[in-house]
Amino acid sequence: MQIKPRLQLFDVWKAIARHSFREGEWAWGEWGGRSSVADAERLLCLLYPATEIPEFRLDDPDITEEDVELALKQAGDATDIPANLVGVLTEFMGIHRGGDLGPTFAGDYYFVSEDPDQELSKEQRETGVVDSFSMSVTLCLATLGFLNVYRAQTNRPELLGLIDDLQKATSERLTAAMVSLLRSFTVNVFSVESHQGQALCRLLGQGRLSDKAVLQQFQSRFKSLRAVIGASVVLGVDVGERLQNENRFFECGWAWSLVKDAPEVEAEDLVGVQPNGVAEAVPYLYFTVVALDGIQDLFSNRTLTLRLLNAEQQRLAEALRLRWEITQQYWSALARFGDGSWPLEDIPWQTGQQLESEYFSLSVASLLVHDLVSRRATDDDLTRTVDVMERLAERGRITSRLTEGDPAADLHNSGVALPLLGSETLGPPMRWAMTDFSAQLLKRTIQLCTLSQNIASQDRLLRLAEQILDHLWKRRIHDGEGAGLWDNIRAVYPHVTAQQGPLSWSITERVTECMVAASQLYRQPPIGSNDVTALARALLSESTHLLGEEQMELAPPPASRQGEVLKGVEADLKRARRLLDEQRPGTSCALALGVLSRLDSLKRARDTGIRKA
Repeated sequence: MQIKPRLQLFDVWKAIARHSFREGEWAWGEWGGRSSVADAERLLCLLYPATEIPEFRLDDPDITEEDVELALKQAGDATDIPANLVGVLTEFMGIHRGGDLGPTFAGDYYFVSEDPDQELSKEQRETGVVDSFSMSVTLCLATLGFLNVYRAQTNRPELLGLIDDLQKATSERLTAAMVSLLRSFTVNVFSVESHQGQALCRLLGQGRLSDKAVLQQFQSRFKSLRAVIGASVVLGVDVGERLQNENRFFECGWAWSLVKDAPEVEAEDLVGVQPNGVAEAVPYLYFTVVALDGIQDLFSNRTLTLRLLNAEQQRLAEALRLRWEITQQYWSALARFGDGSWPLEDIPWQTGQQLESEYFSLSVASLLVHDLVSRRATDDDLTRTVDVMERLAERGRITSRLTEGDPAADLHNSGVALPLLGSETLGPPMRWAMTDFSAQLLKRTIQLCTLSQNIASQDRLLRLAEQILDHLWKRRIHDGEGAGLWDNIRAVYPHVTAQQGPLSWSITERVTECMVAASQLYRQPPIGSNDVTALARALLSESTHLLGEEQMELAPPPASRQGEVLKGVEADLKRARRLLDEQRPGTSCALALGVLSRLDSLKRARDTGIRKA
């Protein structure tokens, strides 16, 4: 299935408009207003494309494109849509706020009890989760950018007052989310002899190195990073002296929620109290990936250009950026540890909690992609990462056939369950299910495709992305309230007993992100081939020479057919040279070949005339 981000995003927007708008009014539905994660995901399906893709803008009714207005016609016309969004966002900020306690980040029905016979307590359902912190950062930045533009496009006093209140509430939520992300970051230090240490030795040694050799290589590889963490990480985390012991392993990243005993973060404009943490100080791969996705929006070009952060938020953003850089460097080095085969290539990845799954391999690959995007990736790194993505698609039965009873179906249906360590202090132990394997794989594949400067690798990635999208597109719900949205797992795996529950805003939002990433892919220049570039230069050289030769002959009248042809040839040659400078050698070749054909026609006509004379 070819990736057509504009058309496919319109399909998603039409489905969301049918589902969430009733005669122009927003309807949260049975499951809305409970989980701040799901509600933020639903709103981001609209706001993220609207603020990242110029053609999808909704903040200026005068430039809203007709097909955009048509896709969201159930939300009103070009004037009604932004006003309705202001109302919906105001509702969201009010629903997910605990009065004087400030913004709340409840996971609610995204949390599941480990024991089906025990109900989760109210306190557990209201516990903040890293997914919500991260999604709130992205949503708040999108909202602030949207409001900055829309405020100048309306003069209705009641709407201006609403915009002012929403900007204040959004800024408060953004600050609270940033503080929560700082207090959810953790550094876990453990000995070689511990269960976690032995698991890491097996992972990094791959049966070839002793525990002592693994520790020595680990010390060498992470010596500078250990020093940076010990000296620089202060806000929201207590690193402790144990990190200084180089005979111990360490790992860094995000826990599932606020870490137990995490110190409070001082922030001038922070509203409400900072709740006590409950999560054990253990990083989770999934939540680490989610956190990095949100944090990078804090220092995007759009955030900097529109000046969306106040002075206090900029200070918090710098602290988060340090953790962002440290974390991706750590996991990227761990994924590529050693001189031979990578630990990442040994699928499935095993965590320190003795859990293993293709999803964890994908999570580590996602962290590697973050690192490859932020620095100049080598061809070897990229090629090997492409191999991992292709193998994950096959093992996840996206590009290969699912047999009856195949455990790979659980990746997409029940998902990979994460026990949330520390949740048992508030009630029955909780877990978190990750069912978005396909959508995450598509997102990372497109990001790699954007990064690639190798034609062969990009072609492999594009073909893989199209196969994954084909798989995902078939999984849309075909009828009923959520028609056109996700997730209908039985559409691709008919014999699977599908899990019951609300439609998946998680997968729907991830697919939306993929389409935004695809639109950015198509906006960048195509990869230039050295061979085609050399051919283009040769063709242009020959064309220029033959044009000069033709112009040396008796000059035809400007209004004659020959004169018009020569003017067209000159214009095409100028464009062909410009296209070559813009790294579009193939198009340049095509124009040069056309020029050569027309010049040859002129020469043949002249030669024929000479012979007749």
